[in-house]
Amino acid sequence: MTSSDADFRLLSEARDWAAQDPDPETSASLLELVRLVEEGSPAARQELEDSFRGTLQFGTAGLRAALGPGPNRMNRVVVRRAAAGLADFLLTAVAGAAPGTRPRAVVGYDARYNSDIFAAETAAVFTAAGIETFLMPSALPTPLLAYAVRALECDGGVMVTASHNPPQDNGYKVYLGRHAVPESGNGAQIVAPYDALIAERISAVGALDTVVLAPGGWTVLDGSVAAGYRKATAGLALPEHFPARDLRIVLTPMHGVGGETALAVLNAAGFTDVTLVAEQAQPDPDFPTVSFPNPEEPGALDLALEAAGRLEADLVIANDPDADRAAVAAKDPYTGAWRMLRGDEVGALLGAHVAARLAAADGTAGGAGREGVFANSIVSSRLLARIAAAAGYAHEETLTGFKWISRVPGLLYGYEEALGYCVAPDLVKDKDGISAAVLIAELAAAAKADGKTVFDTLDELYLQHGLHASDQLSIRVADLGLLDAMMNRLRVSPPESFGSSAVEVFTDLAEGTGKLPPTDGLLYLTRDLTRVIIRPSGTEPKLKCYLEVIQHVGTAAELPEARQAARAALDEVLRDVSEALGL
Repeated sequence: MTSSDADFRLLSEARDWAAQDPDPETSASLLELVRLVEEGSPAARQELEDSFRGTLQFGTAGLRAALGPGPNRMNRVVVRRAAAGLADFLLTAVAGAAPGTRPRAVVGYDARYNSDIFAAETAAVFTAAGIETFLMPSALPTPLLAYAVRALECDGGVMVTASHNPPQDNGYKVYLGRHAVPESGNGAQIVAPYDALIAERISAVGALDTVVLAPGGWTVLDGSVAAGYRKATAGLALPEHFPARDLRIVLTPMHGVGGETALAVLNAAGFTDVTLVAEQAQPDPDFPTVSFPNPEEPGALDLALEAAGRLEADLVIANDPDADRAAVAAKDPYTGAWRMLRGDEVGALLGAHVAARLAAADGTAGGAGREGVFANSIVSSRLLARIAAAAGYAHEETLTGFKWISRVPGLLYGYEEALGYCVAPDLVKDKDGISAAVLIAELAAAAKADGKTVFDTLDELYLQHGLHASDQLSIRVADLGLLDAMMNRLRVSPPESFGSSAVEVFTDLAEGTGKLPPTDGLLYLTRDLTRVIIRPSGTEPKLKCYLEVIQHVGTAAELPEARQAARAALDEVLRDVSEALGL
């Protein structure tokens, strides 16, 4: 095909899309792109080519992309087709599992641009297809949608959100429940093979004008489901065993939809000294005070930390914009400065606290063979496994993502290092930054009542199980092909050592293991138990490298030296990883 033929096809495809687009804004922006391309604009041509470079793929993360026209963007055309394909899947799955039963689905949305429109049109498509459909009454947190899937006994759920992605993005997250999946997955995010089965149905959807939208007929929920979530989540607190509530908290929803719910839940749980960061308290799709609305990003917590210092607070809790994650910051007694705890640190603290709560509730000190499982993703710290074993519980590692963690049979607690925590799997079979906030506040208040901080509690865990220190290296790329090239380089020439310690175990996770299905990733374990895991991100154009070292600590007096040794070891491993990647 000549360049002129390619240009003609691209411009023709764009005009056809604009003609069928039900959104006048994206249709107009697309025609403007066409005009600029015809005038010779290279930037416009690049944008147009990317917008029509294939179809946005539906996977285990559902859909997520920049807003805009074209099949490779999030827009009303793509959402209508996705809703139609998902509706077809639900109808077929429920007919097979429970003949004669009408499928039920619930749809939620955050406060990003077009989220309410995408949600309403999904409800209209579902209703026209014959699905009993419930629509959330307003922009609400993702955990509340996950709760509603189970509370309303639905077969499917859709949350329109891009979580902590940049402002220009939106997404479409899918949950399955009741008759659509086996019990262990009821109310959880989709995993294989459901993603492929739904994708097939989406691909089979005909022309857009064949997708029918009902003019009405779905149920807009009242406040009772949200009230049920708030009551159940606040009820997770155990004041009879952990009565302390003297805790001053600064809370930020990061311009997202979690502020009102999180504040109400914390107050109902007895934590009444909570101050919202005023500049970030209300939902705002532009996220004006942060360059990237992710608590992990540098600078994202600056306003919260300023408020904490001014108010002499004990703790900062930050939710990401859809409130399924929670970040924690406190004043480090070793430096005197406020710092955000790593996800692995919070994961260990919550794991130990959940174990203590279980022991307090049944009046025992723990012991081997207790029922229930603690779980975390393979890239998260190995400390949780030791905490679980000491408390008498089984432990499992899963692939990255709560779609896997939440499916662990008998799950009592699960987390992943990317600030995701599931402390109440019977309520929300997913990560939940609001229920996690309740238990974080509870453990921090208990520590304060004993004259300690959360850092002291961490030290106690390190003395018992060894100091586990972790770090990450993320490499963002413009060309996804570079990720494959870097992974191939490591497979062809695997490193022989990290941090002056020889690699003793090398596992290509793409081949699968006895307990894990195949995934694109590489795991290295050295003689001194240093662990390195390298994998492409599932949601962003990044290569992610996860590092962990373990230092034995005999006494509290050895902790400062152990910290320095761990930091030096991590720095050495970081240099070795960079060299292995050819950076």
